[in-house]
Amino acid sequence: MSDRFYFRQWLSGVDFAKNHPLAVQMVNFAYAFGDRESGEALLVDPAYGPRELVGLVEADGLRVVGVVATHYHPDHVGGKLMGENHIDGIAELLAEVDVPIHVQSQEVGWITKRTGVEAGALVAHQSGDRLRVGDMEATLIHTPGHSAGSQCILVEGRLLSGDTLFLEGCGRTDLPGSDPEEMYRTLSQRLRDVDDDVVLFPGHRYSPSPSSPMRSVREANFVLAPTSAEQWLAMFS
Repeated sequence: MSDRFYFRQWLSGVDFAKNHPLAVQMVNFAYAFGDRESGEALLVDPAYGPRELVGLVEADGLRVVGVVATHYHPDHVGGKLMGENHIDGIAELLAEVDVPIHVQSQEVGWITKRTGVEAGALVAHQSGDRLRVGDMEATLIHTPGHSAGSQCILVEGRLLSGDTLFLEGCGRTDLPGSDPEEMYRTLSQRLRDVDDDVVLFPGHRYSPSPSSPMRSVREANFVLAPTSAEQWLAMFS
């Protein structure tokens, strides 16, 4: 099955959107995963160069059949960031390919407002929902904190964490829709059962390595050190 599993990690400003100054500055990762035998793939957080990312999947001999958004921020799904700076994202992607955009249910309103994409183009999910692409299956985990509807994707021994958890640190909790108490519950409870051997793939390259096993993240990441909500909030809220 592992030979069938298709997986790609691309760094904005390096692997795609090379001439986009925000892509270089924000160091976002975009991902694709799918089934080589069926030729189907899902894109994760296709911002900055959505058409280019579709082309990268097609160059690998697969076709994009859907998108998964980890959360509503423009550097992940497109829209305006920092005033007038527009980032291409799911709206521009839908102009090229008619595919469902899989989002966490609490994120629907945020995404429609930020991107202009109508709610009818979005598929709203609950935590624990499963996505199939060919014979591959991914599990969606609702991980609020950075945003109300942040979600992680667990697939074939990989956790695509968006801005919920980085190799070093976690997503900010001082933005619209953020909640530091929910972030503590996410880090201490909602991700607790993710196996140590699962490899974490974050939404940004904020550390030298682009990925790391959860065992190593748990040993080294300072945001996972507090043992109570009070301690965590005193340090990070």
